[in-house]
Amino acid sequence: MDTEAQPTERDRPSRPQSPGPEERSRSSLPTRIAEWLPGGRVTLTLFACLAFLLLLSTFVVQPFQIPSGSMEQGLRIGDRVLVDKLAYRFGAGPGRGDVIVFDGTGYFGDGDYIKRVVGVGGDHVVCCTEQGRIEVNGRAVDESAFLYPGDSASSVPFDIVVPPGTLFVLGDHRSDSSDSRDHLGSPGGGMIPVGDVIGRADWIVWPYSHWTHLTRPPAYARVPAAAGGAHG
Repeated sequence: MDTEAQPTERDRPSRPQSPGPEERSRSSLPTRIAEWLPGGRVTLTLFACLAFLLLLSTFVVQPFQIPSGSMEQGLRIGDRVLVDKLAYRFGAGPGRGDVIVFDGTGYFGDGDYIKRVVGVGGDHVVCCTEQGRIEVNGRAVDESAFLYPGDSASSVPFDIVVPPGTLFVLGDHRSDSSDSRDHLGSPGGGMIPVGDVIGRADWIVWPYSHWTHLTRPPAYARVPAAAGGAHG
């Protein structure tokens, strides 16, 4: 009779199994790439960071440098702002008072521009009232919180209705801004298609001394909706 004890599953030595060829290949892929690249892991880490920043800039936020004084005094030449590219991608469109960056090709000229939204689709925008203010849908807008000191609301009179799907935009430094007023007779009538908006400028991030969160001025919250149902 064979009385020798048979080893049970618990008695067997618990040694980790060696990974198969496929697992070894998967786990060593970053190492192999690092070995192939000049600079090794440092270069691989740098490439990974650059790829992340590229994706972030393409789909989420984009830095934008202020090229002129058209948005003074709030945005100065050389300031860098962060543009939220997702702000209008999930239903809500640009609102009155928002500072936006848009592609002005074919409307203002080649390149990207930064301006403030004064009228959205359906709005009736007039300048100026007896008090020298812009009027939107019958409501005078107090722009003193952001208008460049000493500037009037506009030296150019206008009385327009903003077509659906477009925006009427102005710079805060009205005497030093080429904006919708200057293109009323051009193709598109000086209006910016909503589809050409890159995003909303939300933060001034450079220089650090000028770090500011850009918010929608409360004066625009009191503007009534246009007869066609536009809102902002």
